[in-house]
Amino acid sequence: MKSVQDLRPLHAGGNDTPASHWRFLVGLTTALVDFIAVLAIVTTASVAYHLAAYGNPGDFELTAELAVFIGSIFLFTNLLQRRYRLTRYLSPRGQMVEAFNVWNVTMVAFIAVAFLAKVIDNYSRAVVLLTYLAGIPLVTLARWWVVKIISVASKTGRIAAQRVLLIGPEADVTSFMTRHQPWNTGLMINDLVILREPPAGASPAERDQILSADLAEAKARARQSRPDGVFIALPWAERERIEACVDAFMNLPVSINLAPERILDRFDNPRIIRTGKIASLELTPSALSMPEIITKRIFDITGALLLLVLLMPLFALVAILIKCDSKGPVLFLQRRFGFNQQPFRILKFRTMTAMDDGDHVVQVTRNDPRVTRVGAWLRRYNIDELPQLVNVLQGHMSLVGPRPHALAHDREYEQKIGLYARRHNVKPGITGWAQVHGLRGETDTDDKMARRVSYDLWYIDNWNVWLDIVIMLRTVFSRKAFSNAR
Repeated sequence: MKSVQDLRPLHAGGNDTPASHWRFLVGLTTALVDFIAVLAIVTTASVAYHLAAYGNPGDFELTAELAVFIGSIFLFTNLLQRRYRLTRYLSPRGQMVEAFNVWNVTMVAFIAVAFLAKVIDNYSRAVVLLTYLAGIPLVTLARWWVVKIISVASKTGRIAAQRVLLIGPEADVTSFMTRHQPWNTGLMINDLVILREPPAGASPAERDQILSADLAEAKARARQSRPDGVFIALPWAERERIEACVDAFMNLPVSINLAPERILDRFDNPRIIRTGKIASLELTPSALSMPEIITKRIFDITGALLLLVLLMPLFALVAILIKCDSKGPVLFLQRRFGFNQQPFRILKFRTMTAMDDGDHVVQVTRNDPRVTRVGAWLRRYNIDELPQLVNVLQGHMSLVGPRPHALAHDREYEQKIGLYARRHNVKPGITGWAQVHGLRGETDTDDKMARRVSYDLWYIDNWNVWLDIVIMLRTVFSRKAFSNAR
């Protein structure tokens, strides 16, 4: 059998501590960090409130009881969602949103349990509210800190989520290791087995003999190195060799994994799903389920109606200013693509002297002479977008979602940027995840648009009501949401 030594430098070295020990230690440590963080948040909020309101730190026993109560619910919620697995802490992506969601669930569960147990009046409402508000940044910050430490430790080989034996032909093994760099995702390659390619013209019997010899040695090495799992790096079309590898390792105490095909590199969360007896590999789910669509629609209608009522005086003032500043209508209508690329007419306060809506639409640039004096102010503070609340009520838009672009720009970028059209798998929004990160205004390069699209696609894949609330709050209070205005 051939063991390719020149592949060894491609993976990080590590210690000999079993990965199962690391999984237990990391799970225990992250749970303790969460619990201690919540205890500290509740205690600090309670002491600070009582000192400010009454000049004393308050009842320590009641504070400790409240801290343990909320901390236990937070811990239990994370355990139910299996968030203390090491593999969840190997990448910072989505961690802040996850922590925020769990914190919201925790506080709702606390209020429900305390109410049902008839102890809700034992605790200060001001302390509970202050705890919730303080916990939003502090819980997410604690999660970010833990993830940062664990991901760095994994990449440097100090800890491993799984010690694996990698087996496959040399070309496929090399491709897997260079494409995925498994040591950066918590996998420690502690043994490597290369399956020999039969010589040209070899008979089926000779091929089987070579494969059987390789697998016999691979099993012996697996029993000696005792990996947690085996990764089979073979093209999925090679069914017979894959089945032979699976049969060879079935009697060993290891997990058996098929290394991903290249097609999977395009997707963030492919997963196996079952429909009755049919198992299929879901590359990407539908953007929103029916319950999520209904929830988002209720949120949109409620929010749009409330905002329209509150903002009517502002609408009247803006209309007067536009009329006094320049000739033309108050509102600007332009065709945009909405859900499933269905066209609709978007409503905006007119901010320019031009009203392009054809096959060629010139983007607004810095110091664009077409922008009116009032229009520059409206665009600076996103006020020009507010009439789209009517589009929300009509069902063409959501409060939050990917921003719709002019039809001419949609057609242009759909040809340049992969998965651009996937932005239309949900309704477009008045504001969005990209906008609160400062990605608004002119897209004079394809890279700028590609970055904006990547944020839109992340939003689609990670949507929840709390994320919409966060985006709306950041739209109003975050400085980034007002940057790059044109």
